[in-house]
Amino acid sequence: MMWWYGPGDWMGGGFIFMLFFWVLIIIAVVYLVRNTSSPRRGETPMEKTPLQILQERYAKGEIDKKEYEEKKKELQIA
Repeated sequence: MMWWYGPGDWMGGGFIFMLFFWVLIIIAVVYLVRNTSSPRRGETPMEKTPLQILQERYAKGEIDKKEYEEKKKELQIA
């Protein structure tokens, strides 16, 4: 009869090392997934300033140059 208690059995240090290795791999994957997602908790994405929105509208042709200049002056006063 063979007993699996000697050195080199699967319940020895090799098994514990293998388990430790896989736990480290899982922790690394979770860390990478959480840190590459955006936005993180508590952070807000960068919002556009009113001047940037105005410039985009002018570039798209939604407003003409006269209206752009008027609104730009209003934004600089405020």
